[in-house]
Amino acid sequence: MKVILKKDVTNLGRSGDIKTVKDGYARNFLMPRGLVETATPGALSAWKNSADKRAKRVAGENEALGGLARRLSAITLSFSRPVSEEGVMFGSVAKSDIIKNLAAADIEIDKDMIRLPASIKAVGTFEVEIVLKADIAAKIKVAVSAQSK
Repeated sequence: MKVILKKDVTNLGRSGDIKTVKDGYARNFLMPRGLVETATPGALSAWKNSADKRAKRVAGENEALGGLARRLSAITLSFSRPVSEEGVMFGSVAKSDIIKNLAAADIEIDKDMIRLPASIKAVGTFEVEIVLKADIAAKIKVAVSAQSK
């Protein structure tokens, strides 16, 4: 089935691309989420006619996300966790902790945007990548320190 992507879809394409996907994937996953529309001749002509409008909107979104990426790059999040006498940390710093601290700084991001393979379970300073869009990313610093008793 030929579809027109309304939004960027990971591992499929960017907004405005025309892709051929399996019927079930389109009907059961992409269409109910509003990510695509069927590529009928009428839809294709309407899509081509609104290309300029879409390009301006995407440029505005990219500019806003670029500003957010610059703000994020300047941020260092600090966490304090209890540590045993042997230096083993109790607990960890997870994506949810990062989201809560960023929300306190008036920055709203989704859990899926944070590239953290596993929770941070050590004391030190770490870089965590936040992918705002396929080609717009920022790295924040996460400082984990031993909690004083």
